[in-house]
Amino acid sequence: MSARRSLVWLGLTPEPEQELPAAVAALRSPAPGRPPSALVALERHRVERLVLRGTQRGWLRYLREVTDLVVDAAGSPGTDPGAALLAGEVVLDHHRMLIGLPGAGYERTATQRRDLERALARLRSHPGPALFGPSKPRSTV
Repeated sequence: MSARRSLVWLGLTPEPEQELPAAVAALRSPAPGRPPSALVALERHRVERLVLRGTQRGWLRYLREVTDLVVDAAGSPGTDPGAALLAGEVVLDHHRMLIGLPGAGYERTATQRRDLERALARLRSHPGPALFGPSKPRSTV
């Protein structure tokens, strides 16, 4: 590992690596409902690889993909909002915490924060039960 490689981004919060794999697998799944365990395992492996061998830039690219999935889900009628709500809240919290880190991560994610806030508002207004349970309150930074 290069002495110049910054690892400060890894200390933000463990929630993305714990909560995103199942939620993202559900958002990527072609069939509604709980995603197959193979999809969850694949997503978990991808997140693990990013955390153990990736860079902040690669991690933020992944979270951009998750943001796009959440925004797409918010615009799809009939979508169960549970997985999208969970993923959106986790990524939004993460992006808000970037303000405390050195570098331009916080500024780079400004558009994503705005898009996630709008998508989460739409998802919260969708009727119907959520497969991932009620959205739990998250801290705001």
